[in-house]
Amino acid sequence: MKFLHLTALLLILFGIENQLSASANSPLSLIPAPVSLTRQNGNFTLTAGTRIIVSPLNNETRLAADLLALLVKNPTGYAPAISEGKKPADGSVLLILDNSIKNDEGYTLEVTPTGITAKAKTAVGLFYAVQTIRQLLPTEVEKQTIVAGLALTVPACTITDEPRFAYRGMHLDVGRHLFPVTSIKRYIDMLALHKMNTFHWHLTEDQGWRIEIKKYPKLTEIGAYRKETVAGAQKKANNTFDGKPYGGFYTQNEVREIVAYAGSKFITVLPEIEMPGHAVAALASYPELSCTGGPFEVRKLWGVDEDVFCAGNEQAFTFLEDVLTEVMELFPSKYIHIGGDECPKKRWEKCPKCQQRIKDQGLKNELELQSYFIRRIEKFVSSKGRNIIGWDEILEGGLAPGATVMSWRGEAGGIEAAKSGHDVIMTPGKYTYFCYYQSENHDGQPLALGGYVPLELVYGYNPTPKELNPEEQKHILGLQGCLWSEQIQTPEILEFMAYPRTFAMAETGWTPDNGKNFENFVSRLEGLHKRYDAIGISYFKGEYRDTKAAKERK
Repeated sequence: MKFLHLTALLLILFGIENQLSASANSPLSLIPAPVSLTRQNGNFTLTAGTRIIVSPLNNETRLAADLLALLVKNPTGYAPAISEGKKPADGSVLLILDNSIKNDEGYTLEVTPTGITAKAKTAVGLFYAVQTIRQLLPTEVEKQTIVAGLALTVPACTITDEPRFAYRGMHLDVGRHLFPVTSIKRYIDMLALHKMNTFHWHLTEDQGWRIEIKKYPKLTEIGAYRKETVAGAQKKANNTFDGKPYGGFYTQNEVREIVAYAGSKFITVLPEIEMPGHAVAALASYPELSCTGGPFEVRKLWGVDEDVFCAGNEQAFTFLEDVLTEVMELFPSKYIHIGGDECPKKRWEKCPKCQQRIKDQGLKNELELQSYFIRRIEKFVSSKGRNIIGWDEILEGGLAPGATVMSWRGEAGGIEAAKSGHDVIMTPGKYTYFCYYQSENHDGQPLALGGYVPLELVYGYNPTPKELNPEEQKHILGLQGCLWSEQIQTPEILEFMAYPRTFAMAETGWTPDNGKNFENFVSRLEGLHKRYDAIGISYFKGEYRDTKAAKERK
């Protein structure tokens, strides 16, 4: 009998040991992958008695505490009490600022069966620590429904983490198609969940002006609406149109709402006002700003238009400075994006005012006239304490002194800018354009802008070109995914095209290149599917591998 009892006891202990071992070795579905993670035995459970202790407790650090409290409250009905203090207590979560952590966005996280301690240099690091806790909690925390008997357990682990790049962004074009404020907020939520810190909001286009400017009401009375839109895939000729008026814009109050919402997630909103090209919606509103005087209508086709702001017209500069003044009052971002891409010079070549400007300024040609245009805008923006970002065409004719370059036509522009001492954000279309198809087989997928950017290609991108030496590589601030909305008409299509490629971009921007592994990433991604389903987003679940490259290798 004693032998049987001993055997049973040994079996129980063996089973517990195996459970602990399995628990310690089980994978944790975190994206982006932390720099260092050690799985420990056991779990910590948040209960009705759990307290969140914060040091110091202020408006910024409270954002992390409030997020964690909300995650607990949603499925349980109770929220942990938040208080200020410097010492942990059994059953508590301690969020504490610690100057010994070097990276401004870095953090450490220690989860034991008796509590959680997160340390960071700044409030944003604490916020990222809570986002990690969020991904470790049961998926029920993503819902607004109370779940009876739910155990809010967090697996025991030790994490040391910091981002690889300071700029980790996603872009959204609302000029071709615009999206509700609620959709923009959901987009921001997903960036925050994956520790991205910049939302690049492309607000003006040939096909629509999307931001209210008080001094120029015609921009939204006229420029925000087009008569109809090209239907389906655009052809070189004989296009058909849908016959439906389309338009809308964001009021300044809505802009403030979105900027404040993003700020509560430690995300900077980077506004883009296009110039000197992609300006037809503005010219339809105020034709006197053009070289020809118009008339114009808001563009119904996609692509590039020859009508641009007149570089020899003082009224155009007055207009743009007025617009940028209102924009800078709405957006507190360090950078203002001024476009600068795809500006045909045909109108400038024949415009007497532009030719006179070339002569007066001692310029060689229209490329240098564009450089004059950008430099003049840069001088105005810098006088307001801000810096400009432009697409890589702003290199043509000479780069403005304080400009940062977004390199989209491959990496060449970024390499040139970095070698000349300018900061760069890498956005080469081959790797970062999420408006392209994400699998070779297009069956069942929404119409895309073209191209092919599968998940594996996004994940494998390294934004520090080997052509740059270590000192020049310091000018690579980071990278960004881009969503141009010609073929993205609804929030559901927006999410389907964005995810999961945005998550791969997030990991590429955060995790050291030598710490990345695509198979491991896909495993963690699939582990997060239930969380994404609970959140309710649309996302692509098809072929993640680069099948085209695989065929070429064979």
